[in-house]
Amino acid sequence: MNIKPRRTLKGHQAKVLCSDWSPDKRHIVSSSQDGKMIIWDAFTTNKEHAVTMPTTWVMACAYAPSGNLVACGGLDNKVTVYPLSMEDDVTVKKKTVGTHTSYMSCCTFPNSDQQILTGSGDSTCALWDVESGQLLQSFHGHSADVMAIDLAPSETGNTFVSGSCDKMVLIWDMRSGQCVQSFEGHESDVNSVKFHPSGDAVATGSDDATCRLFDLRADKEVAIYSKESIIFGVNSVDFSVSGRLLFAGYNDYTVNVWDTLKCVRICLLYGHENRVSCLQVSPDGTALSTGSWDYTLRVWA
Repeated sequence: MNIKPRRTLKGHQAKVLCSDWSPDKRHIVSSSQDGKMIIWDAFTTNKEHAVTMPTTWVMACAYAPSGNLVACGGLDNKVTVYPLSMEDDVTVKKKTVGTHTSYMSCCTFPNSDQQILTGSGDSTCALWDVESGQLLQSFHGHSADVMAIDLAPSETGNTFVSGSCDKMVLIWDMRSGQCVQSFEGHESDVNSVKFHPSGDAVATGSDDATCRLFDLRADKEVAIYSKESIIFGVNSVDFSVSGRLLFAGYNDYTVNVWDTLKCVRICLLYGHENRVSCLQVSPDGTALSTGSWDYTLRVWA
C-alpha cells in the first residue's frame, strides 16, 4: 500500500480533538483544545474560517450534508451551529441548538441540515431540531459517557450506533428512541464506532488496544484487530469505501491499517508526534485525514 502524508494542516495552538470532511470532498473542519474551530481547504492547506468558541476543549465538530453549516461543542455541554458564508463573520449567525447535562463528545447531522444528533458525557444521545432547538428524541441505555456515534449508511437512515465508556456498543432506532441491539466484548472504553459501508456491521476502537467488528445480522462479534505489540488505545476508526480496509488511530502516534477480512495489519502510518485523536476517510475514498494532539492535521493519500 502506497499511502503517504501529502499535506500538513498547521494552525491550531493546542490538541486537535475532532475533524470532519465536507461533502464537497475538499474542505475539513477541525476543532481543538484551544477553543478554535478551523475550516481548511485540504488541497491548498489554506484556512477559510477560524472561529473562536465560547469554551476550550471543543470535542466535537461536524459538517452538515449541504456543506453550508458546521456544528460543534464540547465542555460547554452545548451543540452550536454555524452557517458558513464568505460574506460575514461566521459567529454572527451562530445558534445554540441543544444542551446536555454534561460535555458533548460527538455530533452528526442525520441526512439533512434540519436535525442534529449528539452524544454526551451524561450517558445519553439526543436528536435535536436545528431550527427550533427542540429535543426531538433522547436515547437512554448507556451507563457511562457516550464517546462516539455513527449513522447507518442507508438513505432512509433511521439507525445509528453509539459507543461508550461502559464498554458497550448500542444500535438505536432514531424514530422510537429504543435500543434495538447491543454488543459487548471490549474490555475498556469504546472511543470510536463506525458502520461498515454495507450497513451490516460496525467497527469499534477502544482503550483496550483493540478494534473489533460486530455483525448486526449474526448479532455477535465477528473479528478482532489486535497484535501483542499493540498496547495503546484506539481513539478513532474508519473504513475505506469498499469496507476492506479499517484505518485506526492510536495513542502511540500511529495509524494502523487493517485488512478487515484477514484480520491482519497491512500497513503502519507514521508522521504524527503525539496521539492520533481523530481520523476520517474522505467521502470519495481518495484521502485520509488524521488529527492529533501534536496540534496538526495530516492528509494522506
